[in-house]
Amino acid sequence: MMAFQRRTAGARRGIALVGGAAVAGLALSGCGVGGDAGDADSAGGITVVVEGGGKAELEPIASLYEDETGTAVTLVELPYDGLYDRVSSELQAGTPSFDVAALDAIWLPAFAEALVPLDELFTPEVESDLFDGLLAEAKVGDHYVGMPAWTNAEVLFYRTDLFEDPRNAEDFVAEYGYDLAPPTTWEEYRDAAEFFTRDTDGDGSIDIYGTDVKGAVETEWLATVSQAGEEHMVIDAGTGEVTIDSDAHRQALDYYVSLLDVAPSGAAQLDWAGAQNLFYQGNLAMMRFWGHAYRQTPADSPVADDIGVAPMIAGPGGAAAVPGAWYLAAPVAGTQQEAASDFIAFAIEYNALSADTSLGLVARKSAFEEREQEPGFENYGALLETLDAAQSLPRPESKNWQEITDSVLIPLVQKAVEPGADTAALLSEAKMKIEDIVR
Repeated sequence: MMAFQRRTAGARRGIALVGGAAVAGLALSGCGVGGDAGDADSAGGITVVVEGGGKAELEPIASLYEDETGTAVTLVELPYDGLYDRVSSELQAGTPSFDVAALDAIWLPAFAEALVPLDELFTPEVESDLFDGLLAEAKVGDHYVGMPAWTNAEVLFYRTDLFEDPRNAEDFVAEYGYDLAPPTTWEEYRDAAEFFTRDTDGDGSIDIYGTDVKGAVETEWLATVSQAGEEHMVIDAGTGEVTIDSDAHRQALDYYVSLLDVAPSGAAQLDWAGAQNLFYQGNLAMMRFWGHAYRQTPADSPVADDIGVAPMIAGPGGAAAVPGAWYLAAPVAGTQQEAASDFIAFAIEYNALSADTSLGLVARKSAFEEREQEPGFENYGALLETLDAAQSLPRPESKNWQEITDSVLIPLVQKAVEPGADTAALLSEAKMKIEDIVR
């Protein structure tokens, strides 16, 4: 019997949260949230379990698959934690009620032994059309155990009305000695954030901040770690050494907290949804955020027509973000492995169909490239460049990653954004805690 690392309760990582918008819809074969995953088997079809926020991504692919093969596809939509619990318990019992599961990248190492190797699906054509970070995540040990279904990354969002204003351009070059433009480096980002932090109505209170600092999430700081040039984020997966106290981790944390004076107060509690609200309400000049959100700007936002998007900024090690990918996988104990493999192969072949869904996320480079010049898909160019950056490294392969995130990384960032925090001491403490977890 397989045994899996239990997730720490309360750590919501689903794409619906990141996007700040719920994605609704009926399963193609009539199976909704929490439905009976066994119905498809009895009808000669296959069942795919998927997190609620990503279900829409698979609907056009499943519909075309049904049309071309005559095989019914039931998409069972579950909340993020519910999906993990269901997949975990059924894989452990060896009695999966699903044929294919859409899995968060950070779950693959924990489930790998119970998943079918998909090496034959990773043809030279497929491999050459996927980002290096996605290939690295998909492979656990010696085998590919998941096929990318869609991916995401943080990119730079900025207010075009502020950056393209002639008066701002004149004032900025006078103060900083170079032209105002969407920043590409840590230094430029800091300068722009400082410049746009201001009291616009003269009441003595700042009403626009240059950026935000998110203390209640860990991914943005981890992206900064890669930007600093760190090759082994938190853990060296090859040796097992905990690297979180390295110079690059310290440099990244120091830069991250250096932005506190150009960001709203309350950083320790600020999460993805809170940052989105600040930006869409017009309180931020810039934010680093997941690229899909560009196409989900609320119509009633006062800045709805003034949002630009650019690749993620670079530190000393280069531009970098943390890939936010989901993977299609099949259980070893499944009764329809051939059909499952066929659907997964079909899904990557027709991956570009997901571009026109509500989230609009794809996985293949060619799928990004096909649409990046179209109006409304300006985020694709930013995502393509960011995901293709050499330092856009995945989170380390670890069965304990979720526990490390919940019990160490998020508390670390929350403490670091408090005034007077000793970042070196916090990183040393974090190292000891992580060593206890992985020991």
